[in-house]
Amino acid sequence: MWRRKLLVLATLAATAPGLGQAAPAGAASVPNLSGVWAHASIPGFEPLRSGPTALTNLSRREGGVADNRELVGDYRNPILKPEAAEIVKKHGEISLAGIGYPTPRNQCWPGGVPFVFTTTAIEFLQTPDKVTILYFEDHEVRHIRMNQQHPAVVTPSWYGDSVGHFEGDSLVIDTVGIKIGPHAMVDWYGTPHTPALHVVERYRLVDYEGAKDGLERDRKENFQVQQDTIDPNYRGKHLQLEFTVEDAGAFTTPWTATMTYRPQTVDWVESICSENTNKYGTEKDAEVPVAEKLDF
Repeated sequence: MWRRKLLVLATLAATAPGLGQAAPAGAASVPNLSGVWAHASIPGFEPLRSGPTALTNLSRREGGVADNRELVGDYRNPILKPEAAEIVKKHGEISLAGIGYPTPRNQCWPGGVPFVFTTTAIEFLQTPDKVTILYFEDHEVRHIRMNQQHPAVVTPSWYGDSVGHFEGDSLVIDTVGIKIGPHAMVDWYGTPHTPALHVVERYRLVDYEGAKDGLERDRKENFQVQQDTIDPNYRGKHLQLEFTVEDAGAFTTPWTATMTYRPQTVDWVESICSENTNKYGTEKDAEVPVAEKLDF
């Protein structure tokens, strides 16, 4: 049923006017970002080569890439305020002790923005007044209202209030009002955020030459997984996301990173996360109701 709904939505999006196909006379061409795109590596973000950028992992695998088995965020990164740096450091110490710590990913909670960007595949459904982004893990969905403003008072929600518009060939999405959940963090290293979190995303299609730098930064930093979902020899259009994070409560300055996606070459299958009652040694396990005897 879920797959059928996706196909119907995708068909509607593909046939909608103004998607870079047959634009009305006099209207500017709008890039068509629709389709399924894969970023087959973890923990995910592509740190820039210079300037304020995302945390890297102090724990490395053979070959020098981030060790996804030990998540030790670089708490010395100058983007972090002292309180945030201490939280990242404590998460790293837990990981180095061989204990996992709760994250939105392993606890089946909504990831929020930008944590949700670490998902390995996304799909765009694009219409003139709305863009819907589907994320591969656990049916996570974002709705972006096009060419509108944030309300005067934003009610916090898991993915915040997102409004978008096109600037030339870039889809720009502005998000505020991201809810603080029990596992609120912006990345796999436990980097915290506050209600002041503000994220601006810029998506655009780039050719292979334009994508090479992001792909190289990804290979240098992140452990490559699910490589069977992409064509490593693909040289066509890539989708690149450049996002900027601002939160005066957690960071000393706005910072920027990228994600570079290739078309996914396999069918999108359903991926459901099952809620986990285990707290990985960091606190008492969740007490779920248990019957002392059978009801029948």
